[in-house]
Amino acid sequence: MANVSSDVVKTEDFETYLNRSGEGNPETVLFLHGSGPGVTSIANWRPALEAMGDQFQCLAPDLYGFANSSHPEVPLKNRQAWMDEWIKQTIQLLDELNLEKVHVVGNSLGCSIALELLIEHPERINKVVLMGPGGTPNTKLSLELARAKSFYDNPSKKKLQQIMSWFVYDVEKMWPVIESLTDDRYENAMRPEVRRSNDSIFATAAVPIPTVALNRIENEVLLVHGLNDKVCSIESSYYLAEHLKNVQLHVFGQCGHWTQLEEKERFNHLVHSFFTDSL
Repeated sequence: MANVSSDVVKTEDFETYLNRSGEGNPETVLFLHGSGPGVTSIANWRPALEAMGDQFQCLAPDLYGFANSSHPEVPLKNRQAWMDEWIKQTIQLLDELNLEKVHVVGNSLGCSIALELLIEHPERINKVVLMGPGGTPNTKLSLELARAKSFYDNPSKKKLQQIMSWFVYDVEKMWPVIESLTDDRYENAMRPEVRRSNDSIFATAAVPIPTVALNRIENEVLLVHGLNDKVCSIESSYYLAEHLKNVQLHVFGQCGHWTQLEEKERFNHLVHSFFTDSL
């Protein structure tokens, strides 16, 4: 099990809080987290960083506007403006670390960023894993996601735990994980800059990527989805499987939106196999 370290990487426009493992390994995997009240990259990806750091250099940054990375003083005008900044942040980070090409693993919102990277900077990206993607024309707007977005209307630890319980299939099995995440996520969510950024990010909806752009992506892509995902419906992975060229789809039964935590051993094995050409 690899050790995980954290530091702040300063680039031209951003201060990025970066969790990493496996420094010095020849290939690099960039992990992009999802959204939600108080989310952090380490909460999303610690098991993956520990499991895969033995063979890969693993990087898990807090995205701009989340957690311990920098936040805009003035809210951005719409979701595409945020996306442009996340792409800029990612490329500046890779440049600062002298990384020409990386694998990418995205979770939820991180999947949308990964797809945008494949469109805007395909030469910097090798293989891509999209876990629990949304944002497609047929993604169902779930009641669970709508309630999660209303967290700040009346925030509390109990409400945060309720939201996190909707992200998983087996609440009883995952309750120790939910409890372990609660204090840090709630403390982080209540920071004024985090709340300001969250309100700006979700003030407008994302515009789906045109099918003609998806059709032109040449990179190998592995779609991973929980069959019982109530946050981003599995229909979104079916849609991407239809429109991407070099694609595989793996579905976990009895699993919700947090595949990387609910099925962490099998998820890490699957991703490792994909990146090492043994899948």
